[in-house]
Amino acid sequence: MLGSTSAQAAPGCGHASWYALTSKTASGERMNPAKLTAAHRSLPFGTKVKVTNKRNGKSVVVRINDRGPFIKGRIIDVSKAAAQNIGMVRSGTAQVCYQIVDSGNQKVAGRGLKDG
Repeated sequence: MLGSTSAQAAPGCGHASWYALTSKTASGERMNPAKLTAAHRSLPFGTKVKVTNKRNGKSVVVRINDRGPFIKGRIIDVSKAAAQNIGMVRSGTAQVCYQIVDSGNQKVAGRGLKDG
C-alpha cells in the first residue's frame, strides 16, 4: 500500500485550476478562499506543497485540505488566494509543477532529509 500511495503522491507537473467555494472540504474544515490551501486526489491532509506556475515562475506553498480535482487532466486545485500568488486567477488554469515541502506526520524522502 505504501508503494502505491508514494507513486500517486509523487511530485509532478500538470494542469491546475483554482476554486473559491465556502462549503466544507473533504477534511471537514470550511473552505476559505483567502487561505493558502489546495485539493489533491491522494496526498494526506496537512501536507504542504510548493506549487510553481511554469509560465511565470511564481511559487506558493499550500496546505492540502480537500480532495480533487475531479476534472480529467488536472493534478491540483488551489484556493483563490494561492492562485493570486502565482498569477493564475485571470486565466483560471495554469501549467504548474508541485513538490512536497512538509509532509505533516508522514516522512518523505527528499531534499533536506538524510537517508538511513
